[in-house]
Amino acid sequence: MLGSAYRVRLTKSWSPLDSLAAGDELMIALHARRSAASVAAWHSARGSAPLLLALTGTDLYRDIDDDTDAQRSLAWADGLVVLNELGPARLPEAYRRRCEVVLQSCTARRPVAAKPQRLARALMVGHLRAEKDPGTWFRAVRRLALRADLRFDHIGEALEPRLADEARALMQQVPAYRWLGARLHAETRRRIQSAHVLVHPSVMEGGAQVVIEAIRSGTPVLASRMDGNVGLLGADYGGYFDVGDDRGLAALLERTRDDPAMLPTLARQIERRAPLFAPEAESAALHRVVRRLLADRPPLPSVHAAAHPIPTPAGDTR
Repeated sequence: MLGSAYRVRLTKSWSPLDSLAAGDELMIALHARRSAASVAAWHSARGSAPLLLALTGTDLYRDIDDDTDAQRSLAWADGLVVLNELGPARLPEAYRRRCEVVLQSCTARRPVAAKPQRLARALMVGHLRAEKDPGTWFRAVRRLALRADLRFDHIGEALEPRLADEARALMQQVPAYRWLGARLHAETRRRIQSAHVLVHPSVMEGGAQVVIEAIRSGTPVLASRMDGNVGLLGADYGGYFDVGDDRGLAALLERTRDDPAMLPTLARQIERRAPLFAPEAESAALHRVVRRLLADRPPLPSVHAAAHPIPTPAGDTR
């Protein structure tokens, strides 16, 4: 997104030698704790060169409370980016003036108009790990085991063996549930597009890409009522259940079949939100942040303007 205006390098870590070789003028670091060593090296070596810190889920909603490395990254950052509209309120007040909301984006897909009418297919996309709270999804599925008009699919890699065992057992107990394991991104997007509803029960999120992909595909979402979801879907969205509330999730799933107005109402709500997650909107917001940080700093001698992101660690994209 920045390549049209800046020379951009991507790297997993940064050291002062990198600056001598590449003339970096600005660093964009993803995750306060995971990028802490590179943030510290930049702060020590680059002086007035700006640092932009993008806060994801676990650092915004956990690490900055009790991890000293994450807290130090937060203090040294000249600018902060959060990925949902409620993110700034999670920061200590002294840091909020440095903070910008940059909503992530994806390409749009045409909503599938002719989905099957005899049943509803609910899809959860999330790795089997505690932050995604697949346990709430499992319990809701068990509550609905006798509903012949509901199907439950689950895409996600087994990151915690205990949860993988539970998913396998659930397939034996409830034939309508299928754990599909990891899938390629293109297939996952097709399945989101064709599902009647996406289920996202997370306990901790910065701004889940799968929720954005559902919005941009016209697929309604049933989501846990926590900041990372509400900050994407909006405070007045009608598809929330309380965190960990499998009974509430099951009731919403039943309404997708029993209440003819349920899915059309949710679809209209996400349609209004969809333009917020267009790639051009994310790009414009990111360019504004970078321009401001570079304009606020005195020019550095013999340095080319270069945005320097550090990518999210592999396996943490969902």
